Amino acid sequence: MMEQLSPEVKYNLITRNLQEVLGEEKVKQILQERELKVYWGTATTGKPHVAYFVPMSKIADFLRAGCEVTILFADLHAYLDNMKAPWELLELRVKYYEQVIKAMLESIGVPLEKLRFVKGTDFQLSREYTLDVYRLSSMVTEHDAKKAGAEVVKQVEHPLLSGLLYPGLQALDEEHLKVDAQFGGVDQRKIFTLAEKYLPSLGYTKRAHLMNPMVPGLTGAKMSSSEEESKIDLLDSKEDVKKKLKK
Repeated sequence: MMEQLSPEVKYNLITRNLQEVLGEEKVKQILQERELKVYWGTATTGKPHVAYFVPMSKIADFLRAGCEVTILFADLHAYLDNMKAPWELLELRVKYYEQVIKAMLESIGVPLEKLRFVKGTDFQLSREYTLDVYRLSSMVTEHDAKKAGAEVVKQVEHPLLSGLLYPGLQALDEEHLKVDAQFGGVDQRKIFTLAEKYLPSLGYTKRAHLMNPMVPGLTGAKMSSSEEESKIDLLDSKEDVKKKLKK
């Protein structure tokens, strides 16, 4: 039988080792009444790397705190981000990510039956979601959309419209997944603040945001799934790892 934890202990579990929390009081208030509903999303672009163990360990903390946790395989986002995942490969990418993420979670003792796994295109192509995309697009300025995606969406000389849609869709996911909080890396902060600014304009509740620190990549910036030289892949051999570390 699971030990009954106080709201204070739950909050400390939820927020330990995070770099920043937006909406602390909101989280504390919810914990006084019920369990927190939180989601973590990952765009299914390149192969996951060792830095994914950072969010995996936090997901373990969320479950210990009694949270209802959803993991989103954001396949549509992977396509919108300069087609890092071609449309014809989306389904295969999702299957690969699902196998890898589940294996990582099991390796650190996380019970998979307590998690809800969702694929982006399972709800992001619905009539209700699509209507919200249009409604949000009529409110968000080009400046805000570009600024929000600056640290997440691939920056190119001639930006595509799809990259400007990306942050708004991530904001809408909070409402359509019916969560209280979104969890992600601190590189997502500008997307999180965009969500806090615009969701209330659609009549939706402002969510809390939980951010873990980023693991530096081998090339100096953050470790990235879509940048081969920046990461140590989970499937890299010993020789590959040694070669990358010597560069």
